[in-house]
Amino acid sequence: MPLPTIDIMIPAIEKDLETLPYVIDSVRTMVKHPIGKILIISPDTKRMKQLCSRKGCTFVNERTVLPIAKSSIHYQSKTWNRSGWLYQQLLKLSGDKLSKQRYYLVIDADTVLIRPHAFTANKGRTIFYYRRWSQPEYFRTYKKLMGRKAASPVSFVTHYMLLERAKVRRLKQGIEARHGTRWYNAILRSMNKNRQFAFSEFETYGNDYHSRYPGKYNLRPALNKSLSMNAAGLTSEKRRRLALRYRSVSFHKRKGYSKR
Repeated sequence: MPLPTIDIMIPAIEKDLETLPYVIDSVRTMVKHPIGKILIISPDTKRMKQLCSRKGCTFVNERTVLPIAKSSIHYQSKTWNRSGWLYQQLLKLSGDKLSKQRYYLVIDADTVLIRPHAFTANKGRTIFYYRRWSQPEYFRTYKKLMGRKAASPVSFVTHYMLLERAKVRRLKQGIEARHGTRWYNAILRSMNKNRQFAFSEFETYGNDYHSRYPGKYNLRPALNKSLSMNAAGLTSEKRRRLALRYRSVSFHKRKGYSKR
């Protein structure tokens, strides 16, 4: 059975330009599915548009995706500001409006795939990549948001995830019905904004999928490696050696980065 065509969605800002070209290249070489569009969701800047043109990607002005702006999200303390980080998560959950395919893959703008990846299996089962640890606050927010505990034995926070448009829409409709407000407002109200890691789009979608569609997905270990180096330093030989143990690498040298 042939793998379905998928769109790719990458939220990014200008500081991601150091890694983004490598992310795009890795998607094209390591994703086994036919790829429809690669959508770069970003502020409207000349450099980002130039990159999209050079790489054959579709530029989407982030201001056209959500009715709220990044500046209206106040999620910060004296020592950290996570407003942009949260805004990108809301953008990922808006991909059901942007993609025309049944599925779209979201991937962080600092994560490079170094092994071939498939995201669906027989009978339309989604493949989720997972890790063993997460942030407890993600699950407290999930319970407030969804009215039930997160039941998955593994974490879905792995820097990339295949989302099914219809299931994203159903998730957001359920949130709105429960809270009587738009889904993004419900997320903002359910979070403890004094906590640096208070919401995860991956944990929310993954645990909702686990509850609604049990037994209808496959799990594979993510095997992600965090690297404190520039993406340009990932030579072919280093990539080959890392691929013996890992499926992807994330470049966390960017200023202001906080590990999820």
